[in-house]
Amino acid sequence: MASIFTKIINGEIPCYKIAETDDFLAFLDINPNAKGHTLCIPKKEVNKIFDLDVGTYTKLMNFSRSVALAIEKAIDCKRVGMSVIGLEVPHVHVHLIPLNTMEDARFITKEELTPEDFKNIADSITSHIIL
Repeated sequence: MASIFTKIINGEIPCYKIAETDDFLAFLDINPNAKGHTLCIPKKEVNKIFDLDVGTYTKLMNFSRSVALAIEKAIDCKRVGMSVIGLEVPHVHVHLIPLNTMEDARFITKEELTPEDFKNIADSITSHIIL
């Protein structure tokens, strides 16, 4: 069965897209720790990050870096943190989280945003993307 992320890639479930290449997709997390919390995923469905081949792993990190740099320009934060946990969805995903405190990285407090907020944040980050 396809993961929720594969369904997003296939357009079966909508998302607030940040960036896309032939191999990767970045979109806003719909249950964000902070404004601008973004997920970067490979389009090929692989469960665990260290099961990616070296080339795909490296390209995913480079793609995530480009997205993180755009987030830093668009969102007021001290830095962008990166987390890869992988237990909640069996599809490799990199969390890029704008951080101001360590609490922002704990996956405990969630930001409540309206659809308009999500759209504005996505547009702002997208405007700074350089792939």
